[in-house]
Amino acid sequence: MLTCLFAISLLAGCGGKEEAKEQAPGTAEQQGESGEAVTKFSISLRTLNFGYVEQSPDINADKWVKRLEELTNTDMDIRLVPHKEYEQKMAQMFATNDIPDVVQGGGGTTGKEMAGSVEAGVFMPLDDLLKEYGPNLLKKIPQEAWNRMSYQGKIYGIPEWLGNPSRRATWIRKDLLDKTGLPVPETVDDYLNVMRAFKDLGVENPYMGRQDFKYADTFFGAYDVFPYLSQFEEVDGKIQPKFLDADNMMKALSTYKTMFDEGLINKEFATINPTTFKNTILAGKAGIWSMNANELIQWQTQLKESVPEAELAIIASPVGPDGKGGYYLYGDVARSYFINAKYEHPEKIIQFFNWMVSDEAEQFFTFGVEGEDYTMDGDKINYKQPTDVQAVDEERYRQAFLWMVQDTTYNKGSLSLTEEGRNLMSVFDNTLANEGRDGIEFDPRLEALKKNPDITPLSDTPPPLLITHMVKMVYGQEPIENWPKVIEEWKSKGGNDVLKEANDRYQSKEGVFLPRK
Repeated sequence: MLTCLFAISLLAGCGGKEEAKEQAPGTAEQQGESGEAVTKFSISLRTLNFGYVEQSPDINADKWVKRLEELTNTDMDIRLVPHKEYEQKMAQMFATNDIPDVVQGGGGTTGKEMAGSVEAGVFMPLDDLLKEYGPNLLKKIPQEAWNRMSYQGKIYGIPEWLGNPSRRATWIRKDLLDKTGLPVPETVDDYLNVMRAFKDLGVENPYMGRQDFKYADTFFGAYDVFPYLSQFEEVDGKIQPKFLDADNMMKALSTYKTMFDEGLINKEFATINPTTFKNTILAGKAGIWSMNANELIQWQTQLKESVPEAELAIIASPVGPDGKGGYYLYGDVARSYFINAKYEHPEKIIQFFNWMVSDEAEQFFTFGVEGEDYTMDGDKINYKQPTDVQAVDEERYRQAFLWMVQDTTYNKGSLSLTEEGRNLMSVFDNTLANEGRDGIEFDPRLEALKKNPDITPLSDTPPPLLITHMVKMVYGQEPIENWPKVIEEWKSKGGNDVLKEANDRYQSKEGVFLPRK
């Protein structure tokens, strides 16, 4: 990473005007139907594990991309970044200086995927451009999201934001729960009893596990010990990661070991990838799992293809000793967009994103093209939501992938048309709004966390050192009582430096984000 940062620093300072022209062809090489110059730019987009995207033979020839270009008078060269290799491919992109005109990043300016590029001057500050060409962006996007996109007092990225940071949820096969005769579970023990009843019914995966505990961290939330970057807390006046709470961490691990020993979680959970995870659920072979709540209707539609009687529901996550639970709260920014400092007409890019928060954009991304995908009856929109798997994937792609700047909590326009959609909005506003675990977060990231990847967690997966021990403990290959020794190992491999820097930053109030609830 240091080598990558050094290379970026050199490349950002080199290259003259001719090189800039070669990288950024400008905006006046073509003319659109209106006679105005077409804005040409390249943009990198993470595939997000969207089947429609990853199976597309040529995303730039996709009909929705073409429609978007027509509406915005643009000519995009979309460069897809594989979801599974996102961080590696991003680092490679910066190291080779093969940087598009617009780069999609994660939820901030200094994330690992950005490889120090903002600090190195690869991207331009946007404050003045936003004031002149992006008034709607400044008006609609919350200040908390802009704060996340700032570095040394200047805005460097345009955010796709989250109005409700409690996004992940606990899902259950409600039809199977009804068969057991048990009530909706509330506590950890309640959940274990429901899983046992599911096993008695012959459910192959009473709880659906997944590699690195990603989207399978339900019970770390119950005990408030998520081992993630945003999960620091103050204990006796000192700042520390939550997984240093050994007592509660051991309780959480004991819960997973009970599930493993009793066959309530797949014996191979530590190697189950995202595709297998989803396919297993949609084949009707799981009872309880974790997933983003906004996927509910699409997954319900797809599940009914194989199990017509299946009924999905989102329920309150299991509560722990403190009476609380839920998943880690997302940051205020889901994704973000940075403009290459070499691009000659950044105002055109700002205008492109400014359109994204317009009423016209909302109607296009939500419903498609009038006369083809929906009709108007006065002010009323007549839109029939798709039911077959392929059409559902296509709608999701248009609403969640191509709509780059929006409140990505849920699509209100689409959901408000149906009873099931309105029910889902109620889940967000009532169930999810009342749960979730937050922590103290540092942005820019702690420098000490950049030095040793083995001890560094990501936004939603533990660091490799912890994962190794966690899996061994659940598998019964290492005593759970050894967790205090794991903490000491983490400290010895750079954790002590993390603790010192975190406490120094906290005291000086330098780049510190406090829990929201």
